[in-house]
Amino acid sequence: MSTLIVPPIPPSPRDDAMQLYRAFKGFGCDTSAVINILAHRDATQRAYIQREYRTIYSEELSKRLEKELRGKLETAVLLWMHDPAGRDATIVRKCLTVDANIQGATEVICSRTPSQLQHLRQIYHSKFGTYMEHDIEATTFGDHKKILLAFLTTPRHEGYEVNREIAQQDAKFLYKAGEKKLGTDEKAFIRIFSERSAAHLAAISSYYHDIYGHSLEKAVKNETSGHFAYALLTIVQCAEHPGKYFAKVLHKAMKGLGTNDATLIRVIVTRTEIDMQYIKAEYLKKYRKTLNDAVHSETSGHYRDFLLQLLGPNV
Repeated sequence: MSTLIVPPIPPSPRDDAMQLYRAFKGFGCDTSAVINILAHRDATQRAYIQREYRTIYSEELSKRLEKELRGKLETAVLLWMHDPAGRDATIVRKCLTVDANIQGATEVICSRTPSQLQHLRQIYHSKFGTYMEHDIEATTFGDHKKILLAFLTTPRHEGYEVNREIAQQDAKFLYKAGEKKLGTDEKAFIRIFSERSAAHLAAISSYYHDIYGHSLEKAVKNETSGHFAYALLTIVQCAEHPGKYFAKVLHKAMKGLGTNDATLIRVIVTRTEIDMQYIKAEYLKKYRKTLNDAVHSETSGHYRDFLLQLLGPNV
């Protein structure tokens, strides 16, 4: 469930565009006004606002936001203004070709559904004039590259139906390919993790625990390493419980000295309209602290205000 709070009767996109223009005019930007509008409009409404702004003022709203906002707030708001597929494409492209943030790209790719990935690949090509597969080929290596390409391009069922017999066979197959033998058959892990549906992988994980007394995740950690292990763990954990997975990612981003703001922004902005309610519930359950409180203690200023408005009430 989303945490986005939209007014019951929102202003027209034209009114919002004009209010934003007024917030930009004069000496300094009325940043609070900008946040109060944009943090409470859904993806469709934001697209209409951008269209109206372009029509009225012959200027892209995103270009004006770049001029008016600064730092982490600018990064978060500009990312928020994209539609979901365009946002994912922008994140993956930047992670792969600018920031060398392979983990960030891996998280996005390995946590998305097959239909989301198909749309993402199309938008990526239309936005950047290159195929995502080419950028992955150029920036990743070995088994990590193989699992990303396989997961990105292999068609998978998205329903909840599971053939229990095959799931049990797959659990045994992965055990033989990993913990039972000396060395690891990485190809077996790549095939199962890229070809099976999320529901099927969750069933495999359940059978693995029942048969061998510990989790499939533990087996993956024991048998693989580095970015390859991170990709496999992201796939299986998001198949089982994406809310729990993203709660861990957020906690890690805020744990210890300093905050990984790139991760904080990426997860909050991309999950607000999808499942942030579940992520908040899992965060509270696991860390005995609300996500809102954690974000409040790690951020400041208008940047903090924007993220907290996306997160919704502190309950």
